[in-house]
Amino acid sequence: MDSAVFREERGRLLAALVRRFGDLDLAEDVASEAIEAALVRWPVDGVPDRPGAWLLTTARRRAVDRLRRDRTYAARLAILQVEADRADPAPPADATADLPDERLQLFFTCAHPALPAEDRVALTLRCLAGLTTAEVARAFLVPTATMSKRIVRAKNKIREARIPFRVPGADELPSRLPGVLQVVYSVFTEGYAASSGDALQRLDLAAEAIRLARILRRLLPGEREVAGLLALMLLVFARRDARTGPSGELVLLEDQDRSRWDRPMIDEGRALVETALTGGAPGPYGVQAAIAALHDEAASVESTDWPQIVALYDVLLAMTPSPVVAVNRAAAVAMRDGAEAGLALLDELADEPRLRAYHPYASARGDLLTRLGRAADAAAAYRQALELAGTEPERAHARRRLEEIGDS
Repeated sequence: MDSAVFREERGRLLAALVRRFGDLDLAEDVASEAIEAALVRWPVDGVPDRPGAWLLTTARRRAVDRLRRDRTYAARLAILQVEADRADPAPPADATADLPDERLQLFFTCAHPALPAEDRVALTLRCLAGLTTAEVARAFLVPTATMSKRIVRAKNKIREARIPFRVPGADELPSRLPGVLQVVYSVFTEGYAASSGDALQRLDLAAEAIRLARILRRLLPGEREVAGLLALMLLVFARRDARTGPSGELVLLEDQDRSRWDRPMIDEGRALVETALTGGAPGPYGVQAAIAALHDEAASVESTDWPQIVALYDVLLAMTPSPVVAVNRAAAVAMRDGAEAGLALLDELADEPRLRAYHPYASARGDLLTRLGRAADAAAAYRQALELAGTEPERAHARRRLEEIGDS
């Protein structure tokens, strides 16, 4: 089994162990021990017919051995497990059965609203994506010690608040699922459009988010917003190779070589958009995916269906009012009706506090002002964009625009 398969098995194994023992720390420790044992044994003995069952059996034996050595810990876990079983009774997994897929419970535990947003993302990457604490820390450009404290804090909160390891009931699911989807999308956006650092993209992180969304899609096949989220990420990620130049510089959508876009990924995303938009009122991820599909279907910026994109932004803005959505809509209006119309909408947002530190807003104003021949105002906007940019490619883009309008 290669490392990718082990990572996939680890998530399922961890979920099964948390369901059995009710403790993330214990489950992580014995899951790691079982995988280490497999790495030693399987090259010698051969991969078992049912590797998942082998891992689960080995991990459960390690857990039982540890609990026998620590009676106090075992007693505390037993009490927690009784409480969990009362809230969500389920028969214990047969140790000889194939590894059960209980990752959906783990998704909802890691993304529980009682946890701070940053802790939800960290814990999801650690437990479900299978990243090490050091890898999670690198993904968000913080010291490993800082990320370790964040993950420990989240685990302690789960333990102390008695957060249940279960899938919400049908009455709770509509209110809880958006939080899970937001965690996965947050991972993706940090990977696809990094908030800081030397690189514009962290493709491995974005790819992990897509893998998590695929897991959710398998576990919740009837949830159209899960299909919408996966579609959105696939349709955006399909442009990854064209977003940067040979030296890692930013390449805007209108300048991208569309022959470098990933067409099989676009086709998969478009099929999922149909699922997300069929069977009732669409959700915000489905609408965003539809917008992304219109971009990906167009042969050029000029041939893009801007009226339809503006209409979809109208739907999205009514559904989820947000200044960021309003900025994106203004950019689409500029393509449909001209730079003056788009700039008027951006100027209406000038006093919005949430946009004062939002680099794309300043950059969008600079672009429209340049198109209108207002060089001095454009330079002021690009200087603001340069100050707010989080990554070096974004700063280089702002500097290049300043040079082009003669303000270096």
